[in-house]
Amino acid sequence: MRNIAASLSRHTQADLLLVLVTLLAGAGWIFSKNAMVAFSPVLFLSIRFFIASLFLGGMGTGALRRLTKEELKKSILVGMIFAMAMTFWILGLYYGNHVGVGAFLTSLGAVLVPIVTLFFGEKASKSLWYSMPVVVAGLACLSLDASFHFGWGEVSYLVAALLFALFFVLNSRFAAAIPALPLTTIQMVITTVMAFAVSLAIEEWQWSFDLSIWGWILASGIIATSGRFLFQTKAQGMAPASHAAIIMTLEPIWAAIFASIWLNETMSGLQFMGCALIFSAMLINRWKLIVLLFRRKKTAPAKN
Repeated sequence: MRNIAASLSRHTQADLLLVLVTLLAGAGWIFSKNAMVAFSPVLFLSIRFFIASLFLGGMGTGALRRLTKEELKKSILVGMIFAMAMTFWILGLYYGNHVGVGAFLTSLGAVLVPIVTLFFGEKASKSLWYSMPVVVAGLACLSLDASFHFGWGEVSYLVAALLFALFFVLNSRFAAAIPALPLTTIQMVITTVMAFAVSLAIEEWQWSFDLSIWGWILASGIIATSGRFLFQTKAQGMAPASHAAIIMTLEPIWAAIFASIWLNETMSGLQFMGCALIFSAMLINRWKLIVLLFRRKKTAPAKN
């Protein structure tokens, strides 16, 4: 019974962390969209992750030194996949016309995670598969209500979704054995280097030193990058990748809400229905845990 309680506590902690991650990720869409008005997109990505690298590296110097060669190799591998995913995502955000649609297309990575896990020998639960169609329907209602056209931004989002699915699976596996802080820091450093190299190769640089723009950049680097990915890595080490991916589908809800507030993007009744469907998918996926918690409350001895 104690083992069950400990397991439930660990899963609950992971759930709460992942919900926080989706909130920070949703805010990150707005931070990045505002910051990119004065920067080339991939150049901005390298600056954003350079700030995150400095922030996390300053906290994790000792932990980085304690990594073994094998842990370092795994961290670099997942960092390279993450860097490619983020590069395509930022290109999608730059060339795409609607944040809500972009959030939907990127979140398809969460839908692809259970499929990717099959190649790593992980068996998905029935409740997970039951929740998948609900997730797809919810994300579609949330985002595809807007006028949709398929361009370079949308292609970039789809490539990013596939890479994010692979990253999510590998990161969950590695985070179970490698401390979250050094693992996340290495991902930030590799993304900085790769994004800077890509920017040098393909972009004509533009930037601005407007103080208000740098406020968005700092928020993006520290809050939506350092905090978001550190918490995400920590949570991924505490829960199966397929389960964590379902909770991550909350991200487009926050993105759509924030976009309606700061970018004046409207949300229709259909999109609000999408939010309800995504929340329902989370309940379906965690139904067994909800039942266990309810039973524990009913069977708990009354206190005098």
